Amino acid sequence: MDSKKIFSTVREYALITIGILLFVLGWSIFLIPNNLVGGGATGAASIIQYATGGAIKAGTSYFFLNLLLLVAGMLTLGKSFGGKTVYAVILASIGLNVAQQLIPAEICQMLAVDNGKLMSTIMGGITVGVGIGMAMAQGGSTGGTDIIALIINKYRNISPGRMIIAADVVIISSSLFVPSYTAEGTLVPLAEKITTVVYGFILVAISGTVLDLYLSGLRQSVQLFIFSKKYEQIADTIARDLHRGVTVLDGKGWYTKQPAEILLVMTRKSDLNILLRTVKSIDPDAFLSVASVSGVYGKGFEAIKYKAKK
Repeated sequence: MDSKKIFSTVREYALITIGILLFVLGWSIFLIPNNLVGGGATGAASIIQYATGGAIKAGTSYFFLNLLLLVAGMLTLGKSFGGKTVYAVILASIGLNVAQQLIPAEICQMLAVDNGKLMSTIMGGITVGVGIGMAMAQGGSTGGTDIIALIINKYRNISPGRMIIAADVVIISSSLFVPSYTAEGTLVPLAEKITTVVYGFILVAISGTVLDLYLSGLRQSVQLFIFSKKYEQIADTIARDLHRGVTVLDGKGWYTKQPAEILLVMTRKSDLNILLRTVKSIDPDAFLSVASVSGVYGKGFEAIKYKAKK
């Protein structure tokens, strides 16, 4: 059990690390070189960087902006959340500062600036959304409004992506009232800042949608009906080796007029291929019906979140 727990912890932190690296690359390559703004603590940090002409890097202000929210998240979501998110925030803070220095300007020019702000917004939104999704799926967060989303999502079945979008509108709009300078020290005109705000709304819409798609894809489940004369062996194997519950339903074949037992199994879509191969290895003639389900709640799946009445 200890080795399994260690492996699980290492895997979680490895996935969080990959997610944070994607998050950092999205900002450092596509967004910051184009003076684009976004939501959350990162969006606010980028506004501070533009306003100071790069004197205060985004990673520095990003870290300090997250301190208060980290305390709130730790008190609400537990120490495990705090540990993973502190790790993610520190890694992202360092990454946002270091990546801007290590990534050659020619790469940012070729991949982002030359392709225009719209394409950079799309590519940055996709990269950032996947990165946040990977971190949140393992119980971590990139901070900012992500923490607010996780806190509310603990008690309500509300889309994290939509909550983040709603909170980020205020941050993006605030960039209109703060002076912004390019890396060369040129003041960004008001007309361009208005366009940048529009791109910011597009950015949070894309990243929020990608985040929801990523998380819902991980949680998607399927329902199987298995018809087989070897139902007992199949049921034992699924319960013992795949650690999934099996329900035996009594049925009757109308053509043969003979009684039949039907297995009902709920499982994650990601585990479907393994389950199908297992069934077919036991009974090649087994008949199966597979259907996607919109939600599965209970032990081993999602919990119904509600706020208890006082």
